[in-house]
Amino acid sequence: MRIFFSVGEPSGDLHGSNLIQELKRHDPDIECVGFGGPRMQKSGCNLLFDLTQFAVMFFVRVLLNLPKFFALAGQAAQYFKENDVDAVVLIDYPGFNWAIAKRARRHGIPVYYYGVPQLWAWAPWRIRKMRRNVNYALCKLPFEEKWYRDRGCKAKYVGHPFFDELISHQPDKTFISTLQNGKGPLVTILPGSRTQEVETQLPWFLKSVELIQQQVPNVRFAVAAFKDSQAEFARNTIAKAGVDVEVYTQRTPELMQAADCCMACSGSVSLELMYHKKPTVVLYHMSKLLYLYAKCMVNVRYMTLVNLIASSRPFERHKGSWHPDNPDCEDIPMPEYPTHTDKSAEIAGHVIQWLSDSQRYDESVSRLTTLSERYGHPGASKRAAVFILESLTGKSFISKKSAA
Repeated sequence: MRIFFSVGEPSGDLHGSNLIQELKRHDPDIECVGFGGPRMQKSGCNLLFDLTQFAVMFFVRVLLNLPKFFALAGQAAQYFKENDVDAVVLIDYPGFNWAIAKRARRHGIPVYYYGVPQLWAWAPWRIRKMRRNVNYALCKLPFEEKWYRDRGCKAKYVGHPFFDELISHQPDKTFISTLQNGKGPLVTILPGSRTQEVETQLPWFLKSVELIQQQVPNVRFAVAAFKDSQAEFARNTIAKAGVDVEVYTQRTPELMQAADCCMACSGSVSLELMYHKKPTVVLYHMSKLLYLYAKCMVNVRYMTLVNLIASSRPFERHKGSWHPDNPDCEDIPMPEYPTHTDKSAEIAGHVIQWLSDSQRYDESVSRLTTLSERYGHPGASKRAAVFILESLTGKSFISKKSAA
């Protein structure tokens, strides 16, 4: 059996690598080939091209590289023509992967989209492409399966591969213990992994830090920086703000686990915080123009994945913005503030409440525990591999699945 992969993001390369390992665990003779990255290659994929080098690009760079993308799509079509391919697996990277799916359909090859694009949030009209060119949508989030099925797609919820990585990661327990043994509660600030996010969000978090320190004098703060340049920016910004905050690089998992609660930029980090049961308030500050654009274009009730998972009405918009006193709003697990105004007082208020009111803190931990126990399970790679193999062969892999 030969399976063709098309993966363009570093995170997709990691998920693709895990999926390939699971496929080969069930059938060592499977041949994996296509576009991906170094992790997939290490797991046994014959790379025709390292597509992850084009993972992060501005619009102008996309235009400059269009000839390369067209050439790669043509290379895939030629491969489908000259070789027997049993299935195509796409991971993320929708712009390019739509082209791969279209060419696979022309050759009668079944297409599996593992980790479907979040069309429900920003581009529901693109469901036509999914319906036309993709045979199976393998969903990471529980509410996605129904959304895709309601729109005529064959969909299967397999879980988020992110949780597979959390289980495999070995944190520095000594470092965590040192942080936890410090005097006073620890609040971890997660300003984002992209430099632009850090530059935009961190100054607002630091305004909240000042307000929190006035109410909780013994509180400690730590910024989790993704890379050295972001850490340097954070230290300079902290010095100008005149607040006491430590900065660490490449210590995000440990800082999360050691924290009493967190302030975070919106993103998939909320799933990790849910997994570790950390009370968290989420901020995403943007320009007024972008805020108004998002209000018009985004089709979901919340921006935070954990809140969408917990909501009974994820696709029903608020009447106005979310606020704990708004009767139209649910009591969500992670208070969130997509905004173009100063919400530092609101951000600080949630942290102060968690640090000063043990009952409210325990209530937040309890809600996150319930969600984590229900949705925070590893095994997405295994479930996806079994589904692909069973749908292709008509054979049951239950015994091997349970033994793995």
